[in-house]
Amino acid sequence: QVQLVESGGGLVQAGGSLRLSCATSGRTFSSYTMGWFRQAPGKEREFVAAITSRTTPYYADAVKGRFTISRDNAKNTVYLQMNSLKPEDTAVYYCAAKTLLGIGVFRTSDYDYWGQGTQVTVSS
Repeated sequence: QVQLVESGGGLVQAGGSLRLSCATSGRTFSSYTMGWFRQAPGKEREFVAAITSRTTPYYADAVKGRFTISRDNAKNTVYLQMNSLKPEDTAVYYCAAKTLLGIGVFRTSDYDYWGQGTQVTVSS
């Protein structure tokens, strides 16, 4: 089984930056697609970004050009660099692992392991 632990959240002013990290325990981490999702109070969990085992990235339109997903297979870690943050980016951010084969990366149901989440708050 796979365990994921997010870190790096916090409070930042609009226009600022944060880098989230997700440390993963899976022994075959390099083969996983990794994703970031976020959930604001009263809203559904939504796709933010994903990166495949071959480092192909995918981004939600709302974050494209501002966020960058990356991975370090030697450290079993995936990152989300968040720049030009906006108040509407405020949410709990979740790291997720897709260990099974399949073409989907955009739905929560595409992923079989989840971290506990880390709070990101962007003030105006």
